[in-house]
Amino acid sequence: MISMYPKAEILFPPKLIPSLRELRGPEWAGLVADVARLPETHPDVLAFCLMMIELDGCLNCYAGSYKFMRGCAACAKQTIIQYKGSDKELLALYKQSQKQILAQIKKQEKKAAAEAGRAASIP
Repeated sequence: MISMYPKAEILFPPKLIPSLRELRGPEWAGLVADVARLPETHPDVLAFCLMMIELDGCLNCYAGSYKFMRGCAACAKQTIIQYKGSDKELLALYKQSQKQILAQIKKQEKKAAAEAGRAASIP
């Protein structure tokens, strides 16, 4: 099926991370370079994507909106370029997203361990 909006994704995709490298200062460029080297399932990549989803407002984007029609790459670049805070503040947002991702992973691991324990106790 051919999409009317081939540039649009549902949420910020990891494949766009490298394209954001040169948009700010050296601290930002270093973060982007480090995260871009990782596999897309790595918790640090997930944290970066979570940060971008929140900054970009991906959860409020919908088919037919101006942002959606422009595509994720243009939206993400514009968001980073126009961010009013410093690179340090962006890195702090990334750290917060890392904490959220790690907390969710721990929660899922506990849930899986509890389910495995219940399954092991059933004769």
